[in-house]
Amino acid sequence: MYAIVEIAGLQYKVVKDQRLFVHRLEEKEGGKITFDRVLLTEDNGAVSVGAPAVSGVAVTAKVLQHLKGDKVLVFKKKRRKGYQKLNGHRQYLTEIQIQSIGKAAAKKAAPAKAEAKAEEVKAEKPAAKKAASTSTAKETTKKAPAKKAPAKKAPAKTTASKKAEDDKK
Repeated sequence: MYAIVEIAGLQYKVVKDQRLFVHRLEEKEGGKITFDRVLLTEDNGAVSVGAPAVSGVAVTAKVLQHLKGDKVLVFKKKRRKGYQKLNGHRQYLTEIQIQSIGKAAAKKAAPAKAEAKAEEVKAEKPAAKKAASTSTAKETTKKAPAKKAPAKKAPAKTTASKKAEDDKK
């Protein structure tokens, strides 16, 4: 059995008892962490794909240690200019071990309270919308005065047309 799970914004294919290094997690060493965002599971040929996540499935892992990764050197150079820049970077990592892939623990009654509050808010919104629509109707009846278009000027006379006028006189 394996699963594809999203951990710290990256997707990993995990199997039970597998060790892997992920970006730094905030859990303490020795603590357990549960990942609810499982994108795909496979169990003896039965594949279940989520849209975007499979509901009711979670991956449990144990945090083994926090560490820093190998140094990565970043070298920049512009040829024939004498420009060279060398920077180094060490990524903070967490080593975890997958303990189980299975059903998620049942959530408590907190979501039921959230649903009740959502229904109360929905009941209040229509009254607020009616009051807002009447006030906006009054505001829209006032119109700004119409702007006048600027007067057009006659085109400037060219020298040829001036000479023609002078000849007529």
